[in-house]
Amino acid sequence: MFGSIGMPELIIIFVIALIIFGPKKLPELGRSLGRSLNEFKRASNELKNTLEEEVRMEEIKDRQAAEKASPVASAPVSAPNTVSRTDEPIAPRPADQSA
Repeated sequence: MFGSIGMPELIIIFVIALIIFGPKKLPELGRSLGRSLNEFKRASNELKNTLEEEVRMEEIKDRQAAEKASPVASAPVSAPNTVSRTDEPIAPRPADQSA
């Protein structure tokens, strides 16, 4: 839990703190330390969440920019009806005479 600090080391630290601060002040110091650690953990989680949100927003912006830059697939353009696949010329269409 504490890395390389074992139970004997924790007991020694507790005894030294008890001698230095006394039995009346030690619980108050423990609560204060707990609050400080809790506030530090909360602040680091908020920072982590903020950074992740910024990265997510940048990815969305990049994706949108890539979509705008990519050419839009359009319908295939049909070849004009002027050249025949054979050597025969194409007959012109009759003019519309209904007026």
